[in-house]
Amino acid sequence: MRRQALRLLPLCLAIAGAARAQDPAPAADWALCPSPEGLPLFQPLADPAAGAADPATLATDISAENLDVSGRETTVFEGGVELRRGGQWLGTDKLTYSHDSERFVTEGPVRFQDDGIRFTADQAAGDQKADTIVLDGVQYQFNQNAGNGRADRITMRGDLGEMAGGTYSTCPPGQRQWEFSASRIDVDQEEAMGTARNATLRLGGVPVLWLPYIRFPTDDRRRTGLLSPKIGFDDRNGFDYEQPIYLNLAPNYDATLTPRWMSQRGLMLGAQFRYLTARSRGVVEGNWLGNDDEPGRGYDRGVASLRHTTSLGPNWYASADLNHVSDVFYFDDFNDSLASTSITLLPSTAGLYGRGYGWTASLLAQRWQIANPLVLPGTEPFRRLPAADLRWTKTLLPWMEFGLQAEAVRFDHETLAGGDRVDLRPTLRLPFGGAAWYATPEFSWRYTSWSLDGGLLAPGADRSPTRSLPITRFDAGAFFEREFGWGDGRLLQTLEPRLVYLNVPYREQDDLPLFDTQPLTFSWPGLFRDNRFGGADRQADADQVTLALTSRILDTADGRERLSASLGRIHYFDPPRVTVPGAPPLSDDGSAWVAEASLALGQRWTLGLAQQWDPDRERTNLSAVRSQWRFGDGGLVNAAYRYRADVLEQGDLSFVVPVNDRWRLLGRWNYSLRDRETLESLAGIEWKSCCLAVRVLAREYIREFGGDRNLGIYLELELNGVGSLGRDTARLLDDAILDYSR
Repeated sequence: MRRQALRLLPLCLAIAGAARAQDPAPAADWALCPSPEGLPLFQPLADPAAGAADPATLATDISAENLDVSGRETTVFEGGVELRRGGQWLGTDKLTYSHDSERFVTEGPVRFQDDGIRFTADQAAGDQKADTIVLDGVQYQFNQNAGNGRADRITMRGDLGEMAGGTYSTCPPGQRQWEFSASRIDVDQEEAMGTARNATLRLGGVPVLWLPYIRFPTDDRRRTGLLSPKIGFDDRNGFDYEQPIYLNLAPNYDATLTPRWMSQRGLMLGAQFRYLTARSRGVVEGNWLGNDDEPGRGYDRGVASLRHTTSLGPNWYASADLNHVSDVFYFDDFNDSLASTSITLLPSTAGLYGRGYGWTASLLAQRWQIANPLVLPGTEPFRRLPAADLRWTKTLLPWMEFGLQAEAVRFDHETLAGGDRVDLRPTLRLPFGGAAWYATPEFSWRYTSWSLDGGLLAPGADRSPTRSLPITRFDAGAFFEREFGWGDGRLLQTLEPRLVYLNVPYREQDDLPLFDTQPLTFSWPGLFRDNRFGGADRQADADQVTLALTSRILDTADGRERLSASLGRIHYFDPPRVTVPGAPPLSDDGSAWVAEASLALGQRWTLGLAQQWDPDRERTNLSAVRSQWRFGDGGLVNAAYRYRADVLEQGDLSFVVPVNDRWRLLGRWNYSLRDRETLESLAGIEWKSCCLAVRVLAREYIREFGGDRNLGIYLELELNGVGSLGRDTARLLDDAILDYSR
């Protein structure tokens, strides 16, 4: 009889499995529900850290106030009947067992509990010969989450079970804000699959979804089936409905089909295929829309990508990231953020990579595809077919290191002449230092050679130019600290001066090609670089010293940084002369002053500052201010100002404001002061209870080219412990509101 009682758990889990087959349910949290009215724990839960033995290997202990064995055919347990087997417990008032027929029946309510679930039943009866058990009037609840429900009758026949009149919800029994119900649920425990008939989803008691028939898994194994749909609307695509279909093809590979209907464009077919082997893993995915219905776009549209990695041993692996898009308007038309629609170039890379103690190496091929109509054909970067790179470092003595950086690249282009380039840089470093100081002289020799195709050359020009020069760098710094009192606590202040001297002789480089070289953005790290350019086609000349100072204030109790401030500038002994077309002119005296600061005012308010001041022009080159304030229970305000001379000037405000325990206001406003227009605005409202959340967002943003604007309305219904219906608003909010998901 006990064996049958222990098989009740899978059937009670069945309707819950239908609802939460994709994700685990969250921990029980009914703080927003004033009267949970759930089942109490019948027994203290076992300590998970103690470990649990398989109940099937344990003996069953039965206790009762009275035991009647006077009958030849029956045994009667009466008064506080309890059956214990490991962490499983069953209690009832009276149990009668018939020996010949091997049938049993209880009188009075039945209570059951193990580590995962507890339930009550009005009555239980079973037949061990027929391997059946029947429970009437069942109410169940999970121990580790808020899932609960009831059933009019549960019948078990071997591995097959039937639940009549079953329900499931994560809402308390007396406050059903949402609930799944089914007139009948059949469960096959061996296959771990269930079938529900006449299934209904109710919101606030109102039916919103009805399915006459549905099959679902009852455990966490992957199964083929439908995932939650995504629903939205915007003025570019119209009504937008996406229905993912998951295909469990094998234990090590699967696929997801994503048909997407857009009322103003037509049907887009999407798919993703994932695979995993002993040495490889990867994802192939893409979307295709045949004959776009949007005026002016009446052609086939699509995007495809492959991401693959194969391990070739303890130190080597091969990797590929290949991408292709059908046209330059695709990302503008089918993505829903300014960052996505601003994609200008789509890279594809495949290569062989190695890493070991003191070395890294790679051999790769790379190409670019234009993905933005503002990028003119023929202006995309040169293809690398191939590029080999080696970086090696060897410690010769505790105060001496030798290193080598080597690169060889073949540059190719559809419309421009290409060539080969080899770049070598051996380096000797002498890292001296102690607990509070360091001084590192560094001596390098950079040799670069080119082999150029004829189309790059003027008549009579050298087809194999070279450049060779020494690079001398000296980097030194120190750390000072002092402790002082502030209020009731103790703080630690540091003072960290740093000096970097760089000497690179001038070499005439105007006749050298420009394959992949551009000026690097100047910022705090730029104070300490040994080259102002990215790529090997230009090596900046330098006779300069960088002086920088950083000070921090730390809380000695927890190590938290309360304040950090840095100031630095490069001083030129000789004005730099090497440049590239289009680069901004440099000062004869030195760089701009660079200042950065961050301030933590308590646990909830942070402030960050960045400033670049050009003393020659007496103007600000860059200014940035960002602040974050956290308040109440989940309240958040972000404010930022960004300015870069002749490029942009923007203000950015985002917030999450709790109105009360259930309501939150969400928003973002990103405004261009330079262009006097809003780049993105978002406003939303969220209502949340212990088991249900509803989010409604309205979002307008400017598209990157043409000044076109897009308006979208998004609705998401989240059932706690089950999943969500509608648009994935969490992704939009994470992009729009800094630290929204924290």
